[in-house]
Amino acid sequence: MPITLQDCQTLDANDPLRSLRAHFSLPADKVYLDGNSLGALPKATAARMAQVVEQEWGQDLITAWNKAGWINLPQRLGNQFAPWIGAGAGQVVFTDTTSINLFKVLTAAARMARADHPERKKLISERSNFPTDLYIAQSVCQEYGLELVLLEPEEIAVQLQSDVAVLLLTHVNYRTGAMHDMAAVTARAHAQGIVCVWDLCHSAGAVPVDLLGADADYAVGCSYKYLNGGPGAPAFVWVNPRLANRFWQPLSGWFGHAAPFQFTPDYQPAPGINRYLCGTQPMLSLSALQCGLDIFTASEALGGMAALREKSLALTDFFILLVEERCQGHGLGLATPRSHAARGSQVCLTREEGLGVDGKDSGAYAIIQALIARGVVGDFRKGDGGKHLDILRFGFTPLYVGFEDVWNAVEHLRQVLVSGEWKRPEFNQTHAVT
Repeated sequence: MPITLQDCQTLDANDPLRSLRAHFSLPADKVYLDGNSLGALPKATAARMAQVVEQEWGQDLITAWNKAGWINLPQRLGNQFAPWIGAGAGQVVFTDTTSINLFKVLTAAARMARADHPERKKLISERSNFPTDLYIAQSVCQEYGLELVLLEPEEIAVQLQSDVAVLLLTHVNYRTGAMHDMAAVTARAHAQGIVCVWDLCHSAGAVPVDLLGADADYAVGCSYKYLNGGPGAPAFVWVNPRLANRFWQPLSGWFGHAAPFQFTPDYQPAPGINRYLCGTQPMLSLSALQCGLDIFTASEALGGMAALREKSLALTDFFILLVEERCQGHGLGLATPRSHAARGSQVCLTREEGLGVDGKDSGAYAIIQALIARGVVGDFRKGDGGKHLDILRFGFTPLYVGFEDVWNAVEHLRQVLVSGEWKRPEFNQTHAVT
């Protein structure tokens, strides 16, 4: 029986997480399905920023490092969020960017692999991993004499052999939304003595993660997507406690020193995760992030991650079903796995090549631009002209996306496709950010 708008409205009315939407400042004329690129603005953020700027910086000045607790904010935020990724207290810090944190942990992983297995020369990753991960991996490989080997997902398991030093994977693929079985992959890699590094940028806050349960080695992730920390918000880094004190990370800045205010000329790394800090921390950005994390804390009374995951799967199931029901015959395909166990919190549609206005590209970019003009915000990821097709990408943040949003998004997509609206010249002009 076809899904109706009334069905979606009934689901919203009965949604136990519905009250969380009120924590966000969401434009009334938009259906926002791009929280997997940039999360929505928490309503509390503006007032918190004003407090930090006007009182803590403006009035307290340098004393705010002690008075307002700036000095340990990276650790406090890390402890607040640690349970959401299956980590313990004192194991996570928010600091720097994902790229910088990945450089830190990949370097530590390469040093460990070289110390334990100097004969191993391969660093394996997924061919469609997010480019910054591959760029950082290239840099580390050049420094430590490793070969970067890029594989399709189905090739990874058989390539986890005794010549591999490090495995770098993103838990949920940014292009497809496909999710690796972290525990199974980590166990298979460890059986061969391979160090595992996980990128959680498209997982943290969206799907259940259990780093300690999986016995992962290193993990990093951003906070400006599902954690709603704001553009460029500090990322996080986690290191398994059994490894945290084994190596220095390469960026030995003063905040990672065991006693930074002793001002000694030689570097002595802090114990545990604190050594993964580097320079002076960005208090404005960290304070904004606090507001995003507080919403996750509030959600614990409503069922926490289990409830968020249940809603995320329901939203994505409905979107897939409605697209296939209402948008047939327009060259759309599904890149995201149907299996719940293999799906993140996004749905990625493909579009056949040669359907664009020039008869060459897919038209996927123009379709997204037409949707954005209508107030339905998703994004586009370009294919490689071969196996990986152009992607129309839609993120479903269960904190604030509702079932009526899903209905409206698909209805607008149907209208854009049926009318050919996407063929208009203004939607075929490529912007700097896609």
